[in-house]
Amino acid sequence: MRRVATGLLVLMALVFVVSRSFEDRVTGLDFVTAFAEAAMVGALADWFAVTALFRHPLGIPIPHTAIIPTNKDRIADSMARFLRSNFLTPAVVARRMRAMNVARAAGDYLASPPKGQGNGVRAGAAELLAQALESLDPERLGDQVRHGLAAQLGRLDVSPLLGQMLSAAIADKRHLPLLESIVRWAGKTLESNESLVRNMIHERANALLRFTGLDERLANSVLDGLYRLLAEMLVDPNHPLRAKVEEGLEKLAHDLVHDPDMRARVEGMKQELLANPAVAGWWQGVWERLRGSLIEAARNPDSAMGGQFAGALQELGEALRGDARLQLQVNRFARRSAVGIANRYGDQIVRLVSETVKRWDATTITQRVEGAVGRDLQFIRINGTLVGGLVGLIIHAVDVWVL
Repeated sequence: MRRVATGLLVLMALVFVVSRSFEDRVTGLDFVTAFAEAAMVGALADWFAVTALFRHPLGIPIPHTAIIPTNKDRIADSMARFLRSNFLTPAVVARRMRAMNVARAAGDYLASPPKGQGNGVRAGAAELLAQALESLDPERLGDQVRHGLAAQLGRLDVSPLLGQMLSAAIADKRHLPLLESIVRWAGKTLESNESLVRNMIHERANALLRFTGLDERLANSVLDGLYRLLAEMLVDPNHPLRAKVEEGLEKLAHDLVHDPDMRARVEGMKQELLANPAVAGWWQGVWERLRGSLIEAARNPDSAMGGQFAGALQELGEALRGDARLQLQVNRFARRSAVGIANRYGDQIVRLVSETVKRWDATTITQRVEGAVGRDLQFIRINGTLVGGLVGLIIHAVDVWVL
């Protein structure tokens, strides 16, 4: 556009020279000469005005030229005041946010993302989670979580909770499978250590029993009795020993809730467990494995987490798109947040704009402003050429026909 405007000036100069040369020979060329002469004046005047905005014309330091680079600090402050007064006021932000349905727009995007962007949204959310987990100090965060859990468990009275859980399990007969498993485990343990039991009986038998061989019969009788007892407990729901065990469990459940001594013992065991360094080390290992698994799953596009991310985002989008009450709450939160940001941080935001512009050197700000509006400024030169020519033509016509 600069070349077009300059070319038009050159054209007017050539027209002026040609028409002035043949003015005496051809009737009416004086009007062409007047148009070309005034067009050159208009073109040069607007070239000077446009150039003076950004630099000194022809490098000559004429006063009040190179306006933008000379006054860039004042321009920066003016821009900041304009932004603060007209855009970053709570009233303006609230009015603008009130006209926007942020929740519905977000819901539409998450529920039905543009073609090719759905995977990008999912990948972006997963990568954000992975980066957040990686940025956390593993040891420090693990210690914080462990201390937090320890503090919560330290304030929790676990004895009544255990007693109520045990009472509920007994009432619903949920303890029976556990009791049967214990009986089976006892039978397998006895079978695996049968030789050890026999040796114990042989060692404790007196010399007479060993001499007569009765110690072996005694060992067989003891083992047979134990096997029979465990088998009867397993098949007979009403076995007296099972009833005795259940009675003991009921008493334990009662004592856990109502016996101060029992509660104190349980509390002491809990505190010892929480203070044990082995528990701290175990938790640190659990946290590290969990964190590593989450990072790996988040960055693996074929993992189940990727599908879960996509499903969760789509469900969130559907909820935002279809639930009017949720939209109202989200929009209200967004509006209040934006108004709060404008109110609390508006001065800092415009100061950032002002300081950024002030840090630019004169050449940078000149290039950026000229690059943004330079095309339109060249139209000013073109218009100045044409308008100047028309004005010159009118003045010449008045001079010839009227005066």
